Amino acid sequence: MTSAENIYFILTEKPKFPGHIDAGHLCYCRKTVYKKRGDASKLSVIPVDSFAQLDFSIEFTCLSKLSVERAELLCALQNDEERLKWFREEVALQTALELTVGTSVVVQKGAEELLGVIRYIGKNKKKKLNFPILGRFFGIELLDQDKGKGDNDGTYLGETFFTCEKYCGLFVPFTKVKSLEYPPPTPSVRPRSPQQQPMELHSGDRVTYFIGGEAGGGMVLKVQKHSVLISTDTDKNGKTDPVVEVPLQHVSKREVSAEPEVMDMDIPQAGADSAESYMGLGVNSMVEVTLHGNTYGIIRWMGTLGDKQDVMVGLELEEDKGTSDGTFRKKRFFMCPPKRALFVKLSSCRPDSRFQSPSVNHCNKVKVEDEEPEIDHRTGRPETVPPVSTEKVDSVLIGKMKGIQGHHNSCYMDAALFSLFSCSSVLDSMLYKSTSPQDTFIQKILLCDIVNPLRSKGFVESRHVMRLRQQLQKHGYSHSFTTDEKDPEEFLIVIMHQILALDPLLKLSARGKVVESYCYQVFLDQKHSLVLPTVQQLLEHSLHSEGLTMAEVPSCLILQMPRFGKKFKMFDKIIPSLELDVTDLAEGPQQCIFCGDLATFRCQGCFQDPAFNQCGFKVFCQTCSDKVHSHPQRRSHQPVALDIPKDFLPHVFTHTPTRDKLELFAVLCIETSHYVSFIKYGPNTEDWIFFDSMADREGGSDGFNIPMVQPCPEVGMYLEMPPGELAKQVPRDMKGVAKRLFCDAYMYLYQSPRMCLYR
Repeated sequence: MTSAENIYFILTEKPKFPGHIDAGHLCYCRKTVYKKRGDASKLSVIPVDSFAQLDFSIEFTCLSKLSVERAELLCALQNDEERLKWFREEVALQTALELTVGTSVVVQKGAEELLGVIRYIGKNKKKKLNFPILGRFFGIELLDQDKGKGDNDGTYLGETFFTCEKYCGLFVPFTKVKSLEYPPPTPSVRPRSPQQQPMELHSGDRVTYFIGGEAGGGMVLKVQKHSVLISTDTDKNGKTDPVVEVPLQHVSKREVSAEPEVMDMDIPQAGADSAESYMGLGVNSMVEVTLHGNTYGIIRWMGTLGDKQDVMVGLELEEDKGTSDGTFRKKRFFMCPPKRALFVKLSSCRPDSRFQSPSVNHCNKVKVEDEEPEIDHRTGRPETVPPVSTEKVDSVLIGKMKGIQGHHNSCYMDAALFSLFSCSSVLDSMLYKSTSPQDTFIQKILLCDIVNPLRSKGFVESRHVMRLRQQLQKHGYSHSFTTDEKDPEEFLIVIMHQILALDPLLKLSARGKVVESYCYQVFLDQKHSLVLPTVQQLLEHSLHSEGLTMAEVPSCLILQMPRFGKKFKMFDKIIPSLELDVTDLAEGPQQCIFCGDLATFRCQGCFQDPAFNQCGFKVFCQTCSDKVHSHPQRRSHQPVALDIPKDFLPHVFTHTPTRDKLELFAVLCIETSHYVSFIKYGPNTEDWIFFDSMADREGGSDGFNIPMVQPCPEVGMYLEMPPGELAKQVPRDMKGVAKRLFCDAYMYLYQSPRMCLYR
């Protein structure tokens, strides 16, 4: 089905039914359906983002017709409220439709407005599932002084849409683009003209300042409204005032500010006895230098500069404390964002202490990106290490400096990797499957430097996770994997789908169509009556509301809890289901919930009937269905016939079939943007451990994080409580870390006991 075969609409007001669709939602119907509508007051339409392509009858008064082009523009926006707002901006939509490749534009990115030119117009990802349209994005190449402020080189998720320099490309919706050749979309925002901009100071600029008739020099740390904070240079007596605040009018940029300077750090030169610590460093080593406080970066270039005889290095810093984007005297040595490059003497660098555990010699070489992972030299293949067994958890995993060491917004990745691989083997196949040559190195890092050390020694240094993050960034999956906080599902989908090409974990069926995915986001309609739900109830209600069933029982099921972003939870507490019974959620013969005979009907009305148990789909044989629906309150129900295989023999249907159950093995939780995880590692009630990759810290800003794994048997105590008693528990008064499991759950991980490699 193509987009040209459909008629598109936007909801201009919230319909009476279904309750989960809001004003601003996009939907469509086939042209043939639209032509046959006649004088009907309602139209059967399908939400454009519906997995199952379920249709709903919606009043014509709620619908406004859209062209395909306008629908694509609005589809690129993030939420319904924003779509409705811009749908009413007719001038903005028309202006966006008139934009063409080659148009000069101003792009809004955060608080900045950047100069660029349109290089591409269209979708920015491969068409997937059954969605009839995808959002229309604008691919922008940034120009002039705004080069290096982008996110990519015209490639998104491995697909190239246009070509430009690294970090000079952006993909944005039409609301972020303002043409320099047409009137802007909204009169309140005017595009800037580069020629009209005054000279501005930025963090990292080299400046000259004047105080009390004396001149000094230094680097801008922060620009305030009327003053500037400056990190000062060493004076002629060898003394410094670490930071001075100077009135804005007493500061000027250095005449050589167009060229980055070589910084001579106030660090002694290396003698013969310490030369190894410097000679051990090389390109891609992670280092720190002293710049009125420790500054951290990665060596991107090494050599000599001009007439200087010392070995020099070009650093890419973690923060905007540098002087260029990798150029020196108008010559480029490497690429990095503006204000992130710093050229210093090699002797001024030392290995990054944050990546050194107490047992590691700080003079060891710390290379990050191109270092080969260790393998078993006897076989030439990576060693196979099984998950930590129940009996060995105490000796291998419990304690400080255990688990995966966190660093610089890595908690989402640390928690996900610890949850998946510490005590479970359900996804170990991804560690050994054949993959493309360009992704083999990532797979080796994952297996040899993260999973194997975690299982054998109980500890993984943060530098190994950083190597994985850098490889993901290097391959273009995101330029911010080494710096920004992300969601676990984003990381997992990149690893499983984009890199290792793992088959989708979950296959869902709706009206004969199969939809595949790696994670399942739980959605609830507004009619649910759940107050203190179990995970079993949440999954059943979500599948019920979307009309979905499992096409097959998954080996691993990753469930995302219903939330509004990271901060707003739909439920105060969620009760973990230690087992998920998916027998009735999957396709295939099922038992009547009353007599146990072969079920032939399912009733959605009975699913929400308070007379029945809150768990489980309601399926009946013909006889029981007739009896149940003879009740006056259920005569309006409309049972649906189940799809029974033609060759299935009802007389061989057993009254005690094997139930398909998945067992809980991990839970990821989030509180104030920090991810942690709980692991159910054994069969006993108290077999729970809690992992935090940044539980403590050694050495303040110049130190390193201390990960910790601790037992949390109190979780089992709360799970044995009756629901009514558990509901009365005040979160802040719950023992140990149990509150975080019940109140902050973000993602549940289940496995099939029959699918684990080492069982």
